[in-house]
Amino acid sequence: MSLTIESAPLANGNQRLALAGRLDTHTYAELDRQLAPLLATGIRSLVLDLARLDYISSAGVRSIFKARKALAAHGGKVVVVHPQPQIQKVFDVVKAVPLEEIFPTIEEADAYLDAMQRKVLQGDDDE
Repeated sequence: MSLTIESAPLANGNQRLALAGRLDTHTYAELDRQLAPLLATGIRSLVLDLARLDYISSAGVRSIFKARKALAAHGGKVVVVHPQPQIQKVFDVVKAVPLEEIFPTIEEADAYLDAMQRKVLQGDDDE
């Protein structure tokens, strides 16, 4: 599955992007490519609507964190709205323990995130 990115018109220094599909090692570069010119404009906030995002890997999380860091440098914010339960679970895990501190490789981190998201989708989320 691929990643679809829909952009709303810039309004009052705020940009909204709706992501659909998978944000992973095969698609994160497209998000980075589309974010680069936006982040360079000095926008105040970036709203990422994840209502139709089905999956996120560590590469996708890294892209969002990179945008967050770029905006924070000039007082801006990244806001995530409508995350699916499996995506919210990934954000909860990453906030609690940064991935680079618990997994020796990206492949292992992605395998863990994949298994965790499958558990949430199957209704077997005991963590």
